[in-house]
Amino acid sequence: MKNNIIIHFICSDQKGIISKLTTILYDSGNNILSIEQHVDTENQKFYIRISIEKKSIRQYFPKDELLKLSKDLKGKISFFDSNKKINVAILGTKESEPIYDLLIKYNSGEFQCEIPVLISNHDELSSIAKQFDIDFCKIDDNKELVDVLKTKKIDLIILARYMQIIPENIVKLYHNDIINIHHSFLPAFKGAKPYHQAYKKGVKIIGATAHYVTDKLDEGPIICQDVISVSHKDSINQMIQLGREVERAVLCRAVRAHLEHKIIVYNNKTIIFN
Repeated sequence: MKNNIIIHFICSDQKGIISKLTTILYDSGNNILSIEQHVDTENQKFYIRISIEKKSIRQYFPKDELLKLSKDLKGKISFFDSNKKINVAILGTKESEPIYDLLIKYNSGEFQCEIPVLISNHDELSSIAKQFDIDFCKIDDNKELVDVLKTKKIDLIILARYMQIIPENIVKLYHNDIINIHHSFLPAFKGAKPYHQAYKKGVKIIGATAHYVTDKLDEGPIICQDVISVSHKDSINQMIQLGREVERAVLCRAVRAHLEHKIIVYNNKTIIFN
């Protein structure tokens, strides 16, 4: 990934927003690589993602001017350095497939991040951590989990079929920085054995949902969803296997979008830029 500066900006929709932003950037000698915007006409909200070329560490970036503009427009602005790798912790229980998928993509350079630790409440996943040369931590309580996250300076938590409830203090500490994969096309089939529920209902599609974790179970902002067709010919085991394939793909897409700063969260909804 190129070394770029990413800007996220939200405010009430009004005339001249893009002109004001781009004028500040142009006057300061910055080169705009891409602009993506969205207007929520129902709620009169404006969202924009701007990518700026960062040529050198001495390059002037008009952060103060942009902050002032944000204040004048009563908006919210955020800045990200694409070259700064995010520290990621993967949390799993016993299921290895989604973790393998994430770590293979990480090893191949598809994810612009660092994954210093794999955390579990069981020992089964320790061999995966050893295989990919990352630390493994078996945790038994929430205080221990917090200590590991702080020690490893974790920025993003990925729940790869982690079958434990994340405590409220960690959810607050990592607001919109915990991604979970849910084994259904939310909000359908919550709780245990979703594929068994789907099988009994005779559904014709099954899916998966990646979302940010909030204090309300499986009700956080949705990042990515996908579905696959099934039929009466598919057994429960076949549906489970098909569903897990969708889960892995959806989780990876959500993680990639987060790492590339392509997500803006507002009022429990997400704006996903290309």
